[in-house]
Amino acid sequence: MTGLIGTFVNTATVLLGGAIGLIFKKGIPQRVSDSVFKALGLIIAFIGISGCLCGENTLVVVISMILGTVIGELIDLDKRVNGLGVFIERKLSKGGEGSTVAQGFVSSSLLFCVGAMTIVGSLQAGLDGDCSVLFTKSAMDFCSSIIFASTLGVGVLFSAAFVLVYQGLITLLAVWVEPLLTTAVINEMNCVGYIIIIGLALNILSITKLKVMNMVPAIFLPIALVPLYDWILSLLPV
Repeated sequence: MTGLIGTFVNTATVLLGGAIGLIFKKGIPQRVSDSVFKALGLIIAFIGISGCLCGENTLVVVISMILGTVIGELIDLDKRVNGLGVFIERKLSKGGEGSTVAQGFVSSSLLFCVGAMTIVGSLQAGLDGDCSVLFTKSAMDFCSSIIFASTLGVGVLFSAAFVLVYQGLITLLAVWVEPLLTTAVINEMNCVGYIIIIGLALNILSITKLKVMNMVPAIFLPIALVPLYDWILSLLPV
């Protein structure tokens, strides 16, 4: 349980930062909020483009994106998340903002959970009880959640649940998943994740209407595809 402290702290910082962002949101004029929202889209695009350069195996990334999107479409994760957003909005009795809640939830969840700090930090916490990486990530997510909540709204608060479950599971399963998460696997998982973040940026900038949540399963496919690719290469004559 000691290793989970980092996840609990990270979850708390997202909630606290999100709450502060919502307070700021109330005093921001709509035209300013819209401009900041578009600026946020450009920032997210920069994060995605910079991050996806970590990939080393284009074939694995391509196959992961295709198969992952097929899986996501069959399950229709995007529809389910948007339905959850509408449900939450109805419970909050504010009406008419369900899609905004879903967008805030999806966008912030991916931004908070995609990246080496999440995987490596959670593994360290689970294996050695070392939460230093997650504490650093918590400070970063605190600042980010303020900005996101001030533009994306209350959906950012609900992303804390995703952080809790995603990082918590990696921490608890660290002993079993560590052998699978080699440097090569983590690099390709990050690459796929950041490509999806670019999709988020395009949506925020109103350039596309991608169902990015349906692409999320692609993030996990390199866990199987990288070893398979290496095995196939080992069978080929030198």
